[in-house]
Amino acid sequence: MRAKLALIVLALVSACAVVPGSGRMQLNLISPGEERRMGRQSFAEIKRRLTISQDANATAMVQRVGERIAQVANLPNANWEFVLFQNSEPNAFALPGGKVGIYTGMLAIAKDDAGLATVMAHEVAHAVAHHGAERMSEQLLMEGIAVALLSNLSDMDDKTRLLIFTAYGLGTTFGRVLPHSRLQESEADNIGLIYMARAGYDPEQAVEFWKRFAEYKRQQGGTRRPVFLSTHPLDEQRIQNLKRHMPKAKLQYRPR
Repeated sequence: MRAKLALIVLALVSACAVVPGSGRMQLNLISPGEERRMGRQSFAEIKRRLTISQDANATAMVQRVGERIAQVANLPNANWEFVLFQNSEPNAFALPGGKVGIYTGMLAIAKDDAGLATVMAHEVAHAVAHHGAERMSEQLLMEGIAVALLSNLSDMDDKTRLLIFTAYGLGTTFGRVLPHSRLQESEADNIGLIYMARAGYDPEQAVEFWKRFAEYKRQQGGTRRPVFLSTHPLDEQRIQNLKRHMPKAKLQYRPR
């Protein structure tokens, strides 16, 4: 068991990286080339499965804002691609290597280029920070620890082993996976705020966007989860976080 844990610690040390734009240390076991390959494959599958919007004006808006954000982002060898999908849900996502998807339902809340820049800068920040690769790396680590744990519980009865693994699963989910997801979302908010300012969009509009998004969810009557069960920070927390980082972003804001 000690030998296996030593190998895991060695892997952790050798796979440490620094998140561009925040300076946080992260675990990343995925090479940049492999990360880009997975992003390309996943995005190609999504484009086959989802309907791409035929709205020329909305598509041009997404391309225009995405390209301006990408120009100020630090992601070497990225093959940026911004696609608008026909879907009424207000959603957006980023895949490794610079693949960004926006749902048409997000445009009504974004309202204009600056509002959309808030969303797209956030997604671009996820790609630049290698958050997808970090999540995969942490999952691999937790699975490795689980395998090491399993090999040392072979003498226990099934009931005891089940209790231990249940406790391990709950502990990793609530003690690491969900809190770390919220940390990544806040990190993407902060980096994205800088990107939209550098790209010439007023960072103050990020606060206005999140106020509109919070109001949209309130009108939809969605059930509010306790923060410890959520993958994202609460809207009011995001707004306060953005306000704290606003002075730094404003220093880099040059209107176009």
